[in-house]
Amino acid sequence: MSLTPLLLFVHIAAVSIWVGGMFFAYVCLRPVAAVQLEPPARLRLWRAVFGRFFPWVWAAVAAILASGLIMMLAVGMKDAPLHWHLMLAAGLIMMAVFMHVFFAPYRRLLRAVDASDWPAGGAALAQIRKLVGFNTVLGFVTIATATLGRWLVAG
Repeated sequence: MSLTPLLLFVHIAAVSIWVGGMFFAYVCLRPVAAVQLEPPARLRLWRAVFGRFFPWVWAAVAAILASGLIMMLAVGMKDAPLHWHLMLAAGLIMMAVFMHVFFAPYRRLLRAVDASDWPAGGAALAQIRKLVGFNTVLGFVTIATATLGRWLVAG
């Protein structure tokens, strides 16, 4: 039995967790939190949300990278379709953006909330918001590349 269906499931499930989570946070939670909560409560909420979501993102990143590379290596990197290479490139950019978010503005957000420094926390959250927005769009572009790529490249 081929491992490809299992690898494809892991790949798609991990993408769903990551991109779906960003979509929910950016499009649904963020606007409501901005209107309903004062800065201290809003920043504490985001600290808690990211504290629960980011471990899932780390697991998703590992699963996406491992499953994608295994599938690409199975057909041979030079024989993999162009849209797979585009997917890999976009995914690597998304992963780099996430790592930057995690190690820079998210760390600043944690320190600011711990110190009750609401202006610094707001600045860190604003940077995270922009980067998550970028990654959400790039995630949808990557999904489009994955699903439509063979037709876009062929046409």
